[in-house]
Amino acid sequence: MHQPSPDAPALPRDALDPCVRVRGAREHNLRGVDVDIPRDTLTVFTGVSGSGKSSLAFGTLYAEAQRRYFESVAPYARRLIHQIGAPKVDSVTGLPPAVSLEQRRSSPGSRSSVGTVTLLSNSLRMLFSRAGDYPPGAERLDSDCFSPNTASGACPSCHGLGRIHRTSEELLVPDPGLSIRQGAIAAWPGAWQGKNLRDILEVLGHDVDRPWRELPAEDREWILFTEEQPVVTVHPVREADRIQRPYQGTYMSAHRYVMRTFSDTKSATLRARAEKFLTDAPCPVCEGRRLRPEALAVTFAGRTIAELAALALGELDGVLATAVLGTEAARVLAADLRARIAPVTELGLGYLSLDRTAPSLSAGELQRLRLATQLRSGLFGVVYVLDEPSAGLHPADTEALLGVLERLKAAGNTVFVVEHHLDVVRRADWLVDVGPLAGEHGGRVLYSGPPAGLAGVAESATARHLFPDPAPDGLPGPRPVRTAAGRVRITGADRHNLRDVTVEFPLGVFTAVTGVSGSGKSTLVGQVLAQEVAGRLAEPDFPVRRLVEVDQKPIGRTPRSNLATYTGLFDVVRKLFTASPQARARGWKAGRFSFNVPGGRCETCQGEGFVSVELLFLPSTYAPCPDCAGARYNAETLEVRYSGLNIAEVLGLTVEAAAGFFAEVPAAARSLRALEEIGLGYLRLGQPATELSGGEAQRIKLATELQRLRRDHTLYLLDEPTTGLHPADVRVLLRQLHGLVDAGHSVVVVEHDMEVVAGADWVVDLGPGGGTEGGRITACGPPAEVAASTAGRTAPYLARALGA
Repeated sequence: MHQPSPDAPALPRDALDPCVRVRGAREHNLRGVDVDIPRDTLTVFTGVSGSGKSSLAFGTLYAEAQRRYFESVAPYARRLIHQIGAPKVDSVTGLPPAVSLEQRRSSPGSRSSVGTVTLLSNSLRMLFSRAGDYPPGAERLDSDCFSPNTASGACPSCHGLGRIHRTSEELLVPDPGLSIRQGAIAAWPGAWQGKNLRDILEVLGHDVDRPWRELPAEDREWILFTEEQPVVTVHPVREADRIQRPYQGTYMSAHRYVMRTFSDTKSATLRARAEKFLTDAPCPVCEGRRLRPEALAVTFAGRTIAELAALALGELDGVLATAVLGTEAARVLAADLRARIAPVTELGLGYLSLDRTAPSLSAGELQRLRLATQLRSGLFGVVYVLDEPSAGLHPADTEALLGVLERLKAAGNTVFVVEHHLDVVRRADWLVDVGPLAGEHGGRVLYSGPPAGLAGVAESATARHLFPDPAPDGLPGPRPVRTAAGRVRITGADRHNLRDVTVEFPLGVFTAVTGVSGSGKSTLVGQVLAQEVAGRLAEPDFPVRRLVEVDQKPIGRTPRSNLATYTGLFDVVRKLFTASPQARARGWKAGRFSFNVPGGRCETCQGEGFVSVELLFLPSTYAPCPDCAGARYNAETLEVRYSGLNIAEVLGLTVEAAAGFFAEVPAAARSLRALEEIGLGYLRLGQPATELSGGEAQRIKLATELQRLRRDHTLYLLDEPTTGLHPADVRVLLRQLHGLVDAGHSVVVVEHDMEVVAGADWVVDLGPGGGTEGGRITACGPPAEVAASTAGRTAPYLARALGA
């Protein structure tokens, strides 16, 4: 075995050294961090949002483990690894292979489901293939024949989607009194493309000036639904100021255009527009079950695979437990499937079904599903790096999560967790606290050691909440319960797992909706309450005049979207640069300073600042653009400066720094002040949307609303606004939300943080369990009343938060 030389004491012997040792970490805002973390422990990284804890856990430790893995794979990957770049760190020693379980922000595809994420679908298909009851004379099917995502299994009518999209003449032509030239075919695109199609029809001999309803039926059918694509020569009408030459035009029917746009476009706007001309209905051939008839003819325990996939996992486990298993194959496969279901239900996700689509899951649910899968993988001696695994968890479910983390550690692994939940922090073997504040005011390791030792670190915001001072200087004390200024009544709500729910939401107060995961909270607030209020806004005597829903969906899905573009701040910045002497002398308009259009942007990366690097058999990744080095603009554009900074340098400012820089620009100062007041001062103006957490995206949306606050009574609906927030940041957010209520508005939050619930005026608790065991109101009233209830699972945790 290789031994280090005696003159190199700084490099310990990895094989014997019990610690992962980081030296000189400088990723993002880390300031040359040195830290030693023992292996085979549950280590929690803490600190306020933006302090640098994720930069240390993911950006440095996991990134270095990934880099080392790539280097061991193949020369092809090693050649690309230099483009991807290593983390900014002097050395990391004692680092085992790592598995990352992040809360990915990108939305999975519509074919992805709970079954595909957990691989449980593979086991269920194998069970049906080997141990299913086949009709007499039927051939045994391969497991692929039970998958709607394969050609051999998918229903040929709906291609395995279970639903079909159709259109009709009524949808495509909403006003038959118009002529084609007047825009009767509403589904066609606008501008030149729509004019092109009308010109082609005219060349083909159709009357484009006659009202649609007066055209012959066979002509209307052909114009809207033909699959033919004739090519004709179009001689456009000459305009006085333009010379228009003849061109070859290809016809496309309205139906073909809508279906192609709906299935192929990457533009959410175009897809949404196409969707308006389509009806969505279960496939009439497979009745929404997505499979071919021969697969649906096979049963197990008297049910088809579609019926079992639609059951909640807890119910599916019960079916497997009581099924008559006549063969050894059936016993082995059923036992394996139950063993795979067990960790999913243990993590509080037994209410999910295998066919539940992945896009409908929260980031926390997706991460816990992947965590459950890792429990079955049997890996040994690796580092698991987890990103806030308690996100979206009721306190009752957090206890199960802690048990799973302990089992991963007991199996011989090291578990690194980036976490804010104090119950998880208390159970850690080792704490790494980063701070003291966010952005450039953070990036230092304040403490690394057993949790008890953090009590003596005066700078630590975590310490102040983990070991609160008995004197009430910590969390806000109880506030007087506000009196409602009206109510919105929901009667007989029956959607998803809600069961004939009748409940009242008081107005003019702060309301918290609680319950375990899957109890129906988001359905009640985000769908039922939102639709009820939206439908009554036009009523003159309805007290609510505006409805604002603030969710955790990304503010953009590519690096092209960022904080500045979403808030409208970028428009102000571009106008300032356009008004500069250098820009005026060159005749440049505001578009020159946009990275979304040609002109001023770097054309190598087309203004993204990154280029996509494709790795064979591995997910593609982004690398800094080799020409602009991430600046997004070409060299000429970067020559223009405003108050000494070019446009790329302005986008590199944090919100806090930009607030000082733009202090004399009222339009910019207002946006920046709202972002600062909600605790986002550490974010960079040009920070890509893909780097923002769901909680950060939600607070950006809230800040955007706050800066244009109106006097009209507004109802704000927020889904778990404290997700991803340090307790210190929760206090900042609560100050803003309670300020909205004090200003005469209403706030309803779906929330698991009992400190937030304890400070509410009204609590609606759903449950008692998740899925089919939930969907009922278990308690309703002021926090003290709900804490005294014995019906739901929230009461004991709320009582503890109230000090009862």
